[in-house]
Amino acid sequence: MRQNKVSMAERFQTDLRGYPGSYSYALKVKSGSYTVLQVVEALGSSLENPEPRTRARGIQLLSQVLLQCHSMLLEKEVVHLLLFCEDRLKDHHLVIPPVLQGLRALSLCVALPPGLAVSVLKAIFQEVHVQSLPQVDRHTVYNIITNFMRTREEELKGLGADFTFGFIQVMDGEKDPRNLLVAFRIVHDLISKDYNLGPFVEELFEVTSCYFPIDFTPPPNDPYGIQREDLILSLRAVLSSTPRFAEFLLPLLIEKVDSEMLSAKLDSLQTLNACCAVYGQKELKDFLPSLWTSIRREVFQTASERVEAAGLAALHSLTACLSHSVLRADAEDLLDSFLSNIIQDCRHHLCEPDMKLVWPSAKLLQAAAGASARACDHITSNVLPLLLEQFHKHSQSNQRRTILEMILGFLKLQQKWGYEDKNERPLCGFKDQLCSLVFMALTDPSTQLQLVGIRTLTVLGAQPDFLSSGDLELAVGHLYRLIFLEDSQSCRVAAMEASGTLATLYPEAFSSHLVPKLSEKLHVGESDFATRDGPTKRSWHLHCLQALSAVSTHPSIVKETLPLLLQHLRQMNKGIMTTGSSEIIAVCHSLQQVAEKCQQDPESCWYFHQTAIPCLLALTVQASMPEKEPSVLKKVLLEDEVLAAMVSVIGTATTHLSPDLAAQSVARIVPLFLDGNISFLPENSFPYRFQPFQNGSSGQRRLVALLMAFVCSLPRNVEIPRLNQLMRELLELSCCCSCPFSSTAAAKCFAGLLNKHPAGQQLNEFLQLAMDKVEASLDSGPYRIQAFTLLLWVTKALVLRYHPLSSCLTDRLMGLLSDPELGPAVADGFSLLMSDCPDVLTRAGHAEVRIMFRQRFFTDNVPALVQGFHTAPQDVKPNYLKGLSHVLNRLPKPVLLPELPTLLSLLLEALSCPDCVVQLSTLGCLQPLLLEAPQVMSLHVDTLVTKFLNLSSSPSMAVRIAALQCMHALTHLPTPVLLPYKPQVIRALAKPLDDKKRLVRKEAVSARGEWFLLGSPGS
Repeated sequence: MRQNKVSMAERFQTDLRGYPGSYSYALKVKSGSYTVLQVVEALGSSLENPEPRTRARGIQLLSQVLLQCHSMLLEKEVVHLLLFCEDRLKDHHLVIPPVLQGLRALSLCVALPPGLAVSVLKAIFQEVHVQSLPQVDRHTVYNIITNFMRTREEELKGLGADFTFGFIQVMDGEKDPRNLLVAFRIVHDLISKDYNLGPFVEELFEVTSCYFPIDFTPPPNDPYGIQREDLILSLRAVLSSTPRFAEFLLPLLIEKVDSEMLSAKLDSLQTLNACCAVYGQKELKDFLPSLWTSIRREVFQTASERVEAAGLAALHSLTACLSHSVLRADAEDLLDSFLSNIIQDCRHHLCEPDMKLVWPSAKLLQAAAGASARACDHITSNVLPLLLEQFHKHSQSNQRRTILEMILGFLKLQQKWGYEDKNERPLCGFKDQLCSLVFMALTDPSTQLQLVGIRTLTVLGAQPDFLSSGDLELAVGHLYRLIFLEDSQSCRVAAMEASGTLATLYPEAFSSHLVPKLSEKLHVGESDFATRDGPTKRSWHLHCLQALSAVSTHPSIVKETLPLLLQHLRQMNKGIMTTGSSEIIAVCHSLQQVAEKCQQDPESCWYFHQTAIPCLLALTVQASMPEKEPSVLKKVLLEDEVLAAMVSVIGTATTHLSPDLAAQSVARIVPLFLDGNISFLPENSFPYRFQPFQNGSSGQRRLVALLMAFVCSLPRNVEIPRLNQLMRELLELSCCCSCPFSSTAAAKCFAGLLNKHPAGQQLNEFLQLAMDKVEASLDSGPYRIQAFTLLLWVTKALVLRYHPLSSCLTDRLMGLLSDPELGPAVADGFSLLMSDCPDVLTRAGHAEVRIMFRQRFFTDNVPALVQGFHTAPQDVKPNYLKGLSHVLNRLPKPVLLPELPTLLSLLLEALSCPDCVVQLSTLGCLQPLLLEAPQVMSLHVDTLVTKFLNLSSSPSMAVRIAALQCMHALTHLPTPVLLPYKPQVIRALAKPLDDKKRLVRKEAVSARGEWFLLGSPGS
């Protein structure tokens, strides 16, 4: 045994030169081969060596072992080790750092007996001059204190104020930001966990407040990542953690706010804001006048918007603090006097003829008024009469607009506070004056004043029971006039938005006074329109439709406006009014907006669905019937753009149906398309059967797009009747129809249903049918394009849901990139695979769309695209470049950046591709990369400059604009890299300054200006 101990000691002595064996010995202690006490005994000669450096190395090795094995120590071992380390705190200064490392390990021990934590800290406070130690050792002391505070809180509180005083001595003079973050957390815990501060409150404040305001700039490439903001927030949490600091802190904050340093002002105001959350009237009382003076000056004379915002936030918090403080019956209420001072100092600025300080004064008053209901009532009742008087005193529109905007600010604040008794509302006494003022603004010639008047009317209307029936009738009349009789587009849009908001609150008023006027205007006959030119006729028609959809915000109004819109659509179809596709599309857009507004109310949603969709289906089915002399009007209903607009209406009306109601609807609509069952359609007397799948006319087949809109928007748990037959019919139509619109609609519908179908045997059968059909038609024949389209949409449906077969289909698409006929279309298909579709396979339509499907598609397929590009013949390479460009352009940039070095050369080659689509897609991909990866992009600056300048003369306007935007983004690269190209670029960008397109000239001016400033001082 003795021989074993000697050999162990010899090995330890060997390890003392650099402690390489500490980890291996720790493992042996963990495994039970050694005990910690054996380690101590083996190190005995080193620990007792008269040479301080040798003792230090021995303790350091022991400390390293303890750090690895502290969780295994027994209580008696902890006691002996702690007593040993405490004693060594009196040793030579070279020994202190390793002793502290050992104490840090022991402070983590679970088996620490009661009382030893206090003993250790007393020893540190008495024997160690912490601030003379290196940073890492000071950090160790803070860690020891933190560990004991976390696990031995009650013991440390037993020290009373001595613990607080001891820590003050430890922290006093600390300068390192790494240590300060830990020290600030300790101080915060001392206060928040109610340690006894005793008579040392001021000393604790002084030892922390000496760092305020924080003045720290992190060194470049700082491995610790400590930012100035981290220190600011940590110190602010300390200073604002207790009202006991108030008498010391508030004078300091006032002093710093009054200083010349913007950062000090900002930090002080933000700290004051935080303090108000814990202070009361008692703490603030003596400092309110000085605080108000400082805040007022910063808002009136600010040189920084951030300082102004911080000042207003601080005033808001001060007022809230005074409002919420609980007062004794005999105590002085400081809120009224404080608000009176604010009003006194601001009101005369509201009356100045030049109105220089009117906005700063209004901001101060509104910041205080927004703090509480009491403050809002006090300020509003004093300021509102003055503003009303000033509105009538000033005659200029811009001055009236300023005053009305201030009034609007106070009205918005009133909305924050509820009043059970309407007679208690401060605004009740000013009702007539406010309404009169708003109506004056609405009739003023100034567009800007009208806009503020509309916003003010909306806020007044939101006040419960504020507007009388007479006021509402006048308001509706003004809104109607602004929608139709004013030339300002901004006023018209604002009036429609206000109508929608107010119609929700006052549906009867709008049903009585606005909807009838809109109905009358919508049904103006041809004779009345004959006196008006075409554009005026179309604009009135459009405004009327927009207004009807805007006010459809209440269920009762929807029941009036929806029949009007549908009746109008029927009249247009019957030829009562001159009709083009744009007019019908406008009606459909209005119907879609009504459908969107109905989505939040299940009853309205079902009403819209069962009213609008049968009507749209009836109109289009009627239009699809064969005729000897086809009507022009009926042809319009079957145009691509019109059907696309109807698809949006049907999809929007279906997505929010409950499963039960959706099941009722699907039981009627699917038989319509499969069997021609038209019994549920209005006006269903048609000359021929409706058979879109059984040798129906080309017009009937086009209506499959409407079926797609419906079934692909249903919730996933709605069972579709006769699904097997429907899928087979869709499959047949998608591959054997010569009409691209019909075949694409069928393919999209098939894909949408596939995406939602649960995994299982039936899904596999559908997929097998689809692949058999695709392969049969892709090889040869007249329907190759249709087969490719089906393949593309089925691939997208499977990619979105991570189906295992998606990789096989994607590989099949890549194989088609080399096809002479289909290759370019396949390349464009990669854009569809990565994009969101508006009408099918959307999350809103309940499709199964997995998160990060784009990232997965990129990872799985881009390597194959790159390899295919390198091995493809020269005439096929553009297809691979186009596909790659589409994938990268729609990929989230954080995913693309790590792969940029390997893919950038291909993107640069894509810029030389003659295809404008490839150029535009690649430019769109490169522009954000210039901003986010300047170091990588700067390696290719010569190529980038050359290619961007060449493309700035492209025949395509979109490419020219994108190239100039990239030239602008190039200026974000490191300046030394760009300076050699500056003269060349400035000369080259002179040409697009004379471009025939205004948007191109605008981008050229912007880009050339940035290149002119490149390298100049301050750029």
